Amino acid sequence: MALLITDECIACDACREECPNEAIEESDPIYLIDPDRCTECVGHFDEPQCIGVCPVDCIIPDPNNVENVDELMFKYEQLQDED
Repeated sequence: MALLITDECIACDACREECPNEAIEESDPIYLIDPDRCTECVGHFDEPQCIGVCPVDCIIPDPNNVENVDELMFKYEQLQDED
C-alpha cells in the first residue's frame, strides 16, 4: 500500500529527499505522498526510506490505498518505464 503523512508532520523535508520515486511533495502545512508514485520503496530498498528518516514518525500505511508486494512491484516497473 502507499504511505500517508499524518498531521504530525513538521515539514522538515527529510523524507522528500529520500524518496526514490519522487512521490513526496511539499504542501502546506504538511507534506503529501502521491499514492500513484509510492511503492514503499519496493524495487529500490527493503524498507521505505521515508519512514526511517522521519524525526516525528508521522508516515503510516495509507488505509485508502492498500496494495500487496506484487502490486507495488508492478507500479515500480511502470514508473521505471516512464524514465
